[in-house]
Amino acid sequence: MKLARAVHMDESDQYVFHNPARTGEWCLSGGFEFSNWTQDDLAGKARQAFANGWLGLETTGRVTFVAVTAIEDTELDRLTDLLAEHFVSHYGAPDVATARPVAREELAQMQDLCEDHPVNTLLTVARELTEAGVKESYRAIEAPEADLTQFAVHGDTGG
Repeated sequence: MKLARAVHMDESDQYVFHNPARTGEWCLSGGFEFSNWTQDDLAGKARQAFANGWLGLETTGRVTFVAVTAIEDTELDRLTDLLAEHFVSHYGAPDVATARPVAREELAQMQDLCEDHPVNTLLTVARELTEAGVKESYRAIEAPEADLTQFAVHGDTGG
């Protein structure tokens, strides 16, 4: 079973998102956040979050890249509860029990996205606002095979 964790290639996410996700936290698309947005909402850092930000489940921050990673059932259950609580506190769901199936479905969609990719594959998301609503597309960047020349120091030892 797989899901994705936030990764940072550099410090840019610290500057382009109002609230950057923490490295290593579990993420999902989080496109539901933008379901009622209009063109008027797409400005500055909010536009960046809309355009290509994954949602961190612990900080509700955004990140540009996520990496596919294995996840255990117990961790998935914890994330389901965390997301259900977010739906109650931020989106007006009546209670966690009612929100839990919706949270589970959001996580299942992310699992489906990750399942066919090897661990460490990087994923990006791109969103656009259409007349039908928010349209998301995804791109996978496979981790290159590491070879020793990436780590070894070559040169004349003088011997």
